[in-house]
Amino acid sequence: MEQNDLIFIQNQIGYEFKNLDLLQQAFVRRSYSQENGGENNEVLEFIGDKVLDLFVVKLLITKNSNSVGLYKKFDPKLKNSWSYETEKKSFPEQNELVSNYSESELTEIKKLLVQKKTLASRIDDLGLSDYLLMGRGDVLQNIGEENSVKEDLFEAILGAIAIDSNWNTEVLQNAVEIMLSPESILNDGDTEDYVSLIQEWSYSKTNGIPLYHFEERGYQITWYTQFDGISQHLGLEDELVHKTKYHCLLKISDDLPIFRGFGQSQTDARKNVCKLAYEYLCNQGIWLSIRDEIETPNKEEAINQLEILARRGYFSIPIYDFEQTYDKDGNPIWKSTCRIAEESKSFSAKSSSKKDAKKSAAFKMLQHVLSD
Repeated sequence: MEQNDLIFIQNQIGYEFKNLDLLQQAFVRRSYSQENGGENNEVLEFIGDKVLDLFVVKLLITKNSNSVGLYKKFDPKLKNSWSYETEKKSFPEQNELVSNYSESELTEIKKLLVQKKTLASRIDDLGLSDYLLMGRGDVLQNIGEENSVKEDLFEAILGAIAIDSNWNTEVLQNAVEIMLSPESILNDGDTEDYVSLIQEWSYSKTNGIPLYHFEERGYQITWYTQFDGISQHLGLEDELVHKTKYHCLLKISDDLPIFRGFGQSQTDARKNVCKLAYEYLCNQGIWLSIRDEIETPNKEEAINQLEILARRGYFSIPIYDFEQTYDKDGNPIWKSTCRIAEESKSFSAKSSSKKDAKKSAAFKMLQHVLSD
């Protein structure tokens, strides 16, 4: 692996290795080591699996998460309580753990965060799967595209960080937050998920990924004037000035400036720099439009494509009405009408097939909303 590759990987995961051999080992599949010798990533994967379990649970149940305030709805609380006998004789005050979520509910949330599909998706978002070292057979069979392989890589990287940092809990918690981006997965729509928004813009506009670089530095007012890019600006009266510990640089396109944001943690700094970039793109009129959302509008996928746009907040979920009549030979004719609450127009189509009529009506509506 070349030096520039190692630098890129460390920037994306927010951790600088003391022993780069460990980082490289995390990317070595057993098939590669069998052909070329050396160690592979299987033991690191085992370690990382346990690290992930522990720190995902920690994210869900402790206020000490780096992402301040993100997980408050999951935080169990220590609550003062008293118990009494029938004679009203009081027992000493007790501190009991009270949670808004049951064990089974927390288990399901944890499963969502650590499932194979989630970890594989995050490896893709970080742009790391291309650096896997595999044997010839794995390469020929395109094994590197399998979710299970990307899941293994995610865990192996965490395992390498655990060994390199000597099991530093703060480092490991930060690595899990940066790599997993749980705030995006658990986002309930109450707040904007700027990290995911910038990820989506990059995929759509540049067919690439956002590039991050983290540094541990406090905020300095002079940085605002000395930075050749777009920087988050904090006034002297801003409380964050004295709490800022990290800053994050973001590059999303060669023809756009570098962005810089600050935060109490790397996760906060990333969120702030993505918000800054989002606001810049909107102000410059280069944010995504509804036309950017659907790459190839077509009749066969029109129903799903309309629903995608609805899920992304452009309009309400489409409603379909059906009417069945018969031709002179007694053959059924289906008429489907597609309606959207926010649209004054509705669109209808007829076919001998109910499904085909629905697709045609949906496609007419899709063409209409994309032309607005």
